[in-house]
Order: sequence, then structure tokens, then C-alpha cells
Amino acid sequence: MKKEIEKIRLNKFISHNSSYSRREADKLIEDKRVSINKDIITDLSTKVSNSDIVCIDKKPIKYERNKIYTVIVYNKPKGQIVSKSDPQGRTIIFDTLHKEFKDFLPIGRLDYSSEGLLLLTNSVDVYNSLVHSSLERVYKIKLNGAISKLCEDAMKNGIFLEDATKGAREDSKIKSMNFKPFNAYQIQSITNNYTKLKVSISQGQNRELRRFFAHFDLDVLDLKRLEFGGISLNNLPTAKSRYFTKKEYENLKEYIKENKKI
Repeated sequence: MKKEIEKIRLNKFISHNSSYSRREADKLIEDKRVSINKDIITDLSTKVSNSDIVCIDKKPIKYERNKIYTVIVYNKPKGQIVSKSDPQGRTIIFDTLHKEFKDFLPIGRLDYSSEGLLLLTNSVDVYNSLVHSSLERVYKIKLNGAISKLCEDAMKNGIFLEDATKGAREDSKIKSMNFKPFNAYQIQSITNNYTKLKVSISQGQNRELRRFFAHFDLDVLDLKRLEFGGISLNNLPTAKSRYFTKKEYENLKEYIKENKKI
């Protein structure tokens, strides 16, 4: 039995299949330049599937279903935005990445102050398979204080926060958040001023770790992603990228194949 056709927000679809960012896609929709199956769309919440014909200025966006996909690993430095553009004029990841990757999709996000492993792909199918997956994500973190017993208990057992806005961006619309138990954590050093630890989680929610620790009055001073789904940075230098290895492609294909089954 096949899964139902997945629908995603129109601005995300445009971003995934063109050079436009999501913000730019929203502006196109507001300006009545986007149509779905010949109908002009103005509702920003509209969802679309790959079976729909989406046009910008009456020119269809082509979705290459059988495209041979590529996946790269990028070691993102601090001070870069994971986006195709930034209205504030800050450095984006595509300013550093080679121009051949300019239309690649970042799988998940790392905020401006975070660094480390970021996967990018030219395949919407790969993106959809990985971005909301429960694959393990491993981080190295430095906090501005000692971890309390309450914080450790929440790492072990999970916690639901009705108000998880502490640690979030000011413009975030996400208020409540359910934090699952951490897969694992290792406190590497702890003093009255700082705690350094390594954590493994299986979610990729918006600023999840910053929100989690902020609830316990701890600021994340440094955050570096070391692994995603078994893919590791290894010795990849900061601001450099590499292609998936043959073994990594084999594992990815097997994962996608298995997850298409019900």
C-alpha cells in the first residue's frame, strides 16, 4: 500500500524547485504571479503536491522526479545564515559553497550562532525523507552554568513546555514544544560557570536545544552538530564541503526505500 501524496506549503515547494527563497516566494504569491493548475493563488497557506502544475508568471516549475540526486556534507561556520537570501545582508551559506550547489536544499537548519554538519541535496525526495525524520543528531554544546537535577531529569524523560519561547527567536510563532527524551548525553566537564556536554537527539525542532536549556536558565554559548543519521564531519575543515561517499549513498538509498513502505 502506497502512502498518500504528500503536500507541502506552496512557498516551500517554490523554494525547493527554483532559485527563489521562501520569503521571495511569499512575495510572488502576494503579487498574484503564482498559479496552481491555471488558478491564481493568493493564500500563503496553500499546499501543493508534485502532481500539481505550479507556474510563476505562467511559466511552469518543472519537478524532475527521476533526477539523479546528489548529497553533500558542509561544515557550516558560525556567522552564516542557512537560507538562499537574507534581508539583513548577512552572509549566507551559499556565499561560501561552490556555485554548482546554489540551488541545493539544506536538510534542517543551524542558526546564525551555531556551526557544524549540514546536509544539502538537489533532490526534493531526499529532502522530504530526511528533514522530518527521527534520525539521530549529535551535538557538542557549551552552557553558561551547571546542569541541575531537574534539567538532567528532563533530558532523560522528556518534557512538554506550554511556553517554550525562552531561547527562541523574537519573531518565532512557535510557542509550545514537546521535547522527547534525549537518546543519550555525556557531561564532559562541569564547573560553576560552564558545562560542556555531548548530546544525541532524534528531533529537529526550531532552536530545540536552545529552547530546552533556556527553560532551565542556561544559555547555549556554543553549539556544534557533529553527526546526522550516522553521517559525520570527521576531519572536514570549517566552511568546506564534500560529496557523500559510496557507502553513504548506499545507506541513504536503503533508508529511503524502507521508509516508503507502510
